Amino acid sequence: MSFAVDVNVLLYASDRASPFCSRAVAFLERCASDGETFCLAWTTLMSYLRLATHPAVFSRPLSPEEAAENVEGLLGLDHVRVLSEEEGFWKIYREVTGDLPVRGNLVSDAHLASILRQHEVTTLYTNDRDFVRFAFLRVRNPFEGSKA
Repeated sequence: MSFAVDVNVLLYASDRASPFCSRAVAFLERCASDGETFCLAWTTLMSYLRLATHPAVFSRPLSPEEAAENVEGLLGLDHVRVLSEEEGFWKIYREVTGDLPVRGNLVSDAHLASILRQHEVTTLYTNDRDFVRFAFLRVRNPFEGSKA
């Protein structure tokens, strides 16, 4: 079994001002310790670096070094697998997007969903409901059912 984590979970864990921060940290700690294959797409990691260091996103953004150290911590876990596009990606992207009107912010979601499909990862932890549009994904919200 394997699963993937969307960038919003990583961002919540780094944003002390977020009401989800402590739950995101606890969730990622469980992911780090349970040994199940933990998948992260390069696009997710690059989005994390971009957003966690951006002053318009965080009231107290991370320094580039702090954000890079967080990524290195994840990459250092034995059971983390980093995913990227492989040969045939465009065909899979077109299949995944099918009849969906993919534009604007949904393009990056479709990109991640297609990478996950290409690597046969079907579970995604995210707080972004847009991913339910991709029928093959089992979308799990690690914050659902608990109060901020």
